[in-house]
Amino acid sequence: MAETLYTFGYEGLSLDRFIICLKAHHVRTVLDVRAIPLSRKRGFSKTGFAAALHQAGMVYAHLPAMGCPKPIRDRYKADGDWGAYTKAFLAYLGRQQEAIAELARIASRTNCCLVCFEADFNRCHRTYVGRAVVRVAGLRLVHLTDRTTIPDVAVRTVA
Repeated sequence: MAETLYTFGYEGLSLDRFIICLKAHHVRTVLDVRAIPLSRKRGFSKTGFAAALHQAGMVYAHLPAMGCPKPIRDRYKADGDWGAYTKAFLAYLGRQQEAIAELARIASRTNCCLVCFEADFNRCHRTYVGRAVVRVAGLRLVHLTDRTTIPDVAVRTVA
């Protein structure tokens, strides 16, 4: 039974370094939350990534429903408005309850890590996905970097 759900962005890391970090935290299942699991970074596109993780003793699963939809990504690329991006993605995520519940079941059974590109978890949708999952599963959320772990602290606004 797992107690923690990890998130990790591979930006700036080699595949070998990324896998070493996952192993250091005993990650057994890597859950790819990119909408499209392709990367310009060697080793991080779906087929090669899955093979490397399998060779390292980990399971790979791509969860396209947890990726950010193209219209939301495109708007953010055009205007750089993180607040609008967040609002749009959270609205989308709110309609993905079945996928979140399935992800919570998986994360409760085995040591999992949500993976995306961005190194900064504060500027990546995987943080919102992770928060939705831990609310359902009762796990704690921890963000990995290649040097440390950072427990999640969700900021709440008061109206």
